[in-house]
Amino acid sequence: MSDERPARPSDIARAALEAARAASAARPQPTRRRIAGPRRKWTGAGPGADDPQPLGRLVDSLVNEQDWSERTRVGAVFGRWSALVGPEIAAHCAPQSLSEGELLVVAESTAWATQLRLLAPSILGKLHAQVGGDVVTRLRVVGPTAPSWKKGPRTVRGRGPRDTYG
Repeated sequence: MSDERPARPSDIARAALEAARAASAARPQPTRRRIAGPRRKWTGAGPGADDPQPLGRLVDSLVNEQDWSERTRVGAVFGRWSALVGPEIAAHCAPQSLSEGELLVVAESTAWATQLRLLAPSILGKLHAQVGGDVVTRLRVVGPTAPSWKKGPRTVRGRGPRDTYG
């Protein structure tokens, strides 16, 4: 009779583990290589440059990198017109164009155009304070224009199509 017992699953697992440990000990250990370059500096408790940033800060840095600051200030005049001049004034006029520092504002009536011409220095002061002094240097206010009967590049002097009605 043999004294051998059948192998139990735990004995097989133990033998496999010992064989894996022996093979690992016989294999040479890899050496850690240092990567050339600056070492990472830990930022500590405060936020660092590689941490997630607020969207506004990222947009501001993009505007500065691409040199879009002048365009964004011009866009701010049109986009924030109501906040810049106030809701009462903005309800009766709108900015039309901005070229070479002159802002063209169209009023809804001739009375409002006259009022806005009187308020022009204070409106310019608000624009200088909130947008920047070099964006808008002059303010030109015009009233509403009458509809034109001219429909093309060629016109004829005189009453035009209205003289055939009667």
